[in-house]
Amino acid sequence: MPKCPLVLAVTAAGGMSALAWVSSQVAAQAEGGMVDLADAPVAPVVIVPGARVRAGAPMTYLKGRLDAAIELVRGGRVRAVLVSGDAAGRSGDEIAVMVRYLVAHGVERDRIVTDPYGLDTYDTARRAVETYGVREALIVTQSFHLPRAVALCRRAGIDITGVRARGDVRTSTRIRNLLREHLLSRPKAFLELRFPRDPVVSTPPDGRLAEILAVR
Repeated sequence: MPKCPLVLAVTAAGGMSALAWVSSQVAAQAEGGMVDLADAPVAPVVIVPGARVRAGAPMTYLKGRLDAAIELVRGGRVRAVLVSGDAAGRSGDEIAVMVRYLVAHGVERDRIVTDPYGLDTYDTARRAVETYGVREALIVTQSFHLPRAVALCRRAGIDITGVRARGDVRTSTRIRNLLREHLLSRPKAFLELRFPRDPVVSTPPDGRLAEILAVR
């Protein structure tokens, strides 16, 4: 028998309230850990999470993250860049695109460390610690993604500061990403914060970042 409209409305309202609570719980784990680019502190390394690419070039969100990382390097606030994404992504090789863009904009190749298995934000955070030995870092991404990124990095054991990157996209794209963030990504992160899992891909420790940071 079909449910009456009132029952459906109450059920929908309850579901939305639950999602809003979950989203707020994730955001609370990042409280006090997010700044604008101009206010970014000094740190050993900046983590740049991957995003979509097109025809061998970064799309808007990824370009904003990379541009922020470039400014941090130029300003002397970081000494190394860890690019973390999917080298076999559906839109293309995120890692190759990120490295190429950074080098083209003046970042020395030997200051860039690549993680081709940062398949999502959780894996990026866990692998930064377990594979590359990151203990203190900045992470650059857009405002809608930043609370989740900071929360997951903190959970992984990184002394992290999130830096807001630009992401000037169409309103429809912004709305789509906000919906995805609050309806799918933050509920997933809520579970990952409480029930940690291993990264999808685990690889032996990589000492390249430590070597870069050891050079004064």
